[in-house]
Amino acid sequence: MNQPAKSIDSDPKHTMSEAEWQVRQDLAAAYRLVAHYGWDDMVFTHLSARVPGPDHHFLLNPFGMQFNEVTASNLVKVDLEGNVLDANGGEVNAAGFTIHSAVHMARPDAQAVMHLHTDDGVAVSCTAEGLLPLNQHALFVYHDVAYHEWEGVALNLEERERVVSDLGEHHLMILRNHGTLTVGASIASSFLRLYYLERACTIQVKAITGGKLLHMPNSNATEMMRETFNLVEAWEGLAATAWPALKRQAYALDPSYAE
Repeated sequence: MNQPAKSIDSDPKHTMSEAEWQVRQDLAAAYRLVAHYGWDDMVFTHLSARVPGPDHHFLLNPFGMQFNEVTASNLVKVDLEGNVLDANGGEVNAAGFTIHSAVHMARPDAQAVMHLHTDDGVAVSCTAEGLLPLNQHALFVYHDVAYHEWEGVALNLEERERVVSDLGEHHLMILRNHGTLTVGASIASSFLRLYYLERACTIQVKAITGGKLLHMPNSNATEMMRETFNLVEAWEGLAATAWPALKRQAYALDPSYAE
């Protein structure tokens, strides 16, 4: 049976600015890539992005959907008080709103915030040492990692002040006994930081559980990495190179993310 043609008025991308639609597509691609890498936690954890424009609005996944179901059009737009602004029927997770709204409120540079509960990320968050400067992957991000103590499920809006204080000017955070978080001036750079942080955690867990003595990089190499990758411009440059390929990967996995 032939399906009726979709009218322009019912097409989501015609109800918003081109800039917002681009952000929605990029964020939906990030959700699909997180699912592809096996970093999702059923319908929990969140990736958010600021909506372009003067209003303090941002996008989150609709609570109850798997990451591989997220699309550009079903992302939920909320304000900083957690009010849903879309008419698509979606709702957001209250705990996700607490963490993400805290960062978006305090950091104008936080165009995207990404938070995961991976096995290896949580494992490292449970160790007294936290992330170790063990290898090249770790040294991309080690110098820029902050820590926040676990306060239980993040339902208390008062925790936002402590999240912001602990994050400071850093772009990555290990939430103790909880998971990982990254901030970026773009969705691409936030995702790239997340990639390196998660890979570093996985390598660290494997290195420690291997039972052998650990060999640490020399201090000159460590300092070189700190100086190079402490620059926002360096991350935006890397992201601009990697992100188009990652979006092609998301499209090859399932082009529906862009709808």
